[in-house]
Amino acid sequence: MSNNDFNSLMPLMVLAGASVLVMLLIVARLSHRIIQLASLLLFVIAFASLLNIREMLPYQVGSLFMVDSFGAFMIGLIIFSGLVVNVFSYIYFQEKEEGPREYYVLLFLCTLGACVLAVSNHFVSAFLGLEILTVGLYALIAYLRKRNHSIEAGIKYLVLAAFSSAFLLFGMALVYLQTGTMSFAGMAHVVATANVQPFLLIGLGFMLVGLGFKLAVVPFHMWTADVYQGAPVPVTAFIATASKGGVVAALLRFFVAIDGFRSEQLQMVMIAIAIASMIVGNLLALRQKNIKRLLAYSSIAHLGYLLVAFIPGSAVVPQAVSFYLLTYFTTTFAAFGVITILSRAESDAEELEHYKALFWKHPALAGILSVAMFSLAGIPLTAGFTGKFYVLTTGIGQGFWLLAVVLVLSSVVGLYYYLRVITTMFAGTRDLLPEPPARYPVFLGISMVVLSVLTFALIWLGIYPDAVIGVVQGLQLK
Repeated sequence: MSNNDFNSLMPLMVLAGASVLVMLLIVARLSHRIIQLASLLLFVIAFASLLNIREMLPYQVGSLFMVDSFGAFMIGLIIFSGLVVNVFSYIYFQEKEEGPREYYVLLFLCTLGACVLAVSNHFVSAFLGLEILTVGLYALIAYLRKRNHSIEAGIKYLVLAAFSSAFLLFGMALVYLQTGTMSFAGMAHVVATANVQPFLLIGLGFMLVGLGFKLAVVPFHMWTADVYQGAPVPVTAFIATASKGGVVAALLRFFVAIDGFRSEQLQMVMIAIAIASMIVGNLLALRQKNIKRLLAYSSIAHLGYLLVAFIPGSAVVPQAVSFYLLTYFTTTFAAFGVITILSRAESDAEELEHYKALFWKHPALAGILSVAMFSLAGIPLTAGFTGKFYVLTTGIGQGFWLLAVVLVLSSVVGLYYYLRVITTMFAGTRDLLPEPPARYPVFLGISMVVLSVLTFALIWLGIYPDAVIGVVQGLQLK
């Protein structure tokens, strides 16, 4: 490996080394506080290492990885997600019965797997990244093993991941059978110089099924809400953001490389998945009284919205997908951050009843959650509105009017359950809420600072998104 190879993969090296270092800190029997702070510093170092690769983009590392501007952006977004989850994790796990120190090793490994997916340019590296991500999530989801739904959620995710890997590997085998290569660039050459063969289409179909389970889009969404409900709140936030972001990045890179958008059959399948996800996700969320399950079905709908930008296959697709993921990640972390702070040692603050009269006792948390709900609903002057507008522009620009109409109508349906959360926080009186127990003021203060920054970003991206859009428009897939 040359120096340039090493430098281009430095963020991944830091994440891999961080997991080993945290294990050594655990062996030294250091406290949870020291391990959490060390992990936070290591995430900052991994994020800062991206600054050293700006001048060398795009850069190909063998046949396995392509570190381009899009990949660097996604790595930065995923590492930032891990950093935010790390911040929220101390006050959540410190009060729990399980030893929380090994949790940070798994968090680094899952972040590493998602980052590997974001720059994969080969079936081998993509599957390796997917398995690193998935195996770590098995343990993270079931980490609080004494909770009622924790082991159930872990087993259900294990079954889903097994189905996903089986379909994905069989699809990869069929594509390899037809093309004779596992490199995305090699497949692109074969597909461009030959007619699309049946085995190739069947293989791509199986791969879509496998990735559909990972993204939890309809009709592969079964048990998604159960997994969200049973997992610890910070882990649920990671599943909803970084894990899906890595899979979306790998899928987009693969489809752009082989020009899979020109296949009418695949396009029709993805249109059906997008429409079903937008409609079913929003309809299922209407009846939810558990906020974690509500956000689970909301994430299904948002993946459907994202596919509206993905399907057209135009040159602006990477930019639209990147900006939408940025707004969705920021919004989701703001919502789950409030849930984390309100959760207690014995149970999570997941029932809507827990939020009744929240505004009268904790106006700051109620305000942050309200902004997050407005953004998820796509209300103007929030990041969610700007992201949906960007997605709509991309879809309409290529003539996909049906997808645009379904997006708008399903978003109107979604207004009901997002606004229900907000009205619940303003209902009732102050006396309905118990006094919060004394918690760790330093870490609670850090969490509140992070939540305030996320809320400011949601409003700023809704009012003045030009600066970020300018950065996103410079992203390219090679």
